[in-house]
Parts: sequence; C-alpha cells; structure tokens
Amino acid sequence: MTGLVALDRGGSVPPFEQVRAQIAAQIQAGYLVDGERLPSVRGLADELGLAAGTVARAYQLLEESGLVHTARGAGTRVVRPAAVPPEVAEAAHALAVAARGAGLSADQAAAAVHEAWPA
Repeated sequence: MTGLVALDRGGSVPPFEQVRAQIAAQIQAGYLVDGERLPSVRGLADELGLAAGTVARAYQLLEESGLVHTARGAGTRVVRPAAVPPEVAEAAHALAVAARGAGLSADQAAAAVHEAWPA
C-alpha cells in the first residue's frame, strides 16, 4: 500500500500524529474502506523510515478512536465509523457551539464528553 502516508519531516507535527491524522482522514473520506487491511506496523515503518514504535503509536490511537481494529493474525483493518443518529449529531453541534462560546478548544470539549461518559 505504497503512498498511504506522506511525511513532512521538517514540520512541527510529530510523525506519529502525521500518520494517525492522514490515515484517519482517508478512512473518514472513504478512501480506506471497511475491512481493508492496513500495512503491518513494521512494513509501514520501513516504508516511511520511522521506528516501528512510532507507527505502533499511531495505530494504537486509531484503534482507540474506533477507526481500526487489530487482531493477532488478521492485522490491522479499517472499521467503518458508525452512523451518527440525528439527535446525537444535534447534541454534538450544541456542545460545539457552547464550548466555543466558553472559549474551549475541541480537545477540551472532547475531554468533557470523555469525563461525562459512564464507566
């Protein structure tokens, strides 16, 4: 899967975040589809000239966000994001408006949702 990620080596964004963001964007845009297998951690690390731990961190963050699933023997595969019900989309929009009005960043608003999520 050559060309999956293009690194900006002189940029201020860490390589793991570049890998995570680019793969996430491709999943969300539909370029990477449900069930599609991503390159192995080692394979993508070799292709990009990165340490395997850097790519592993990106994959871990993608898994935590529900965009991929890794299973021993099956590799890392794209998971189609769940459709968001209209009432949840409306509530998210209301949260975004309120958070911006309060001067919060998207990360701070997401942290508030995470804290409110029942264990």
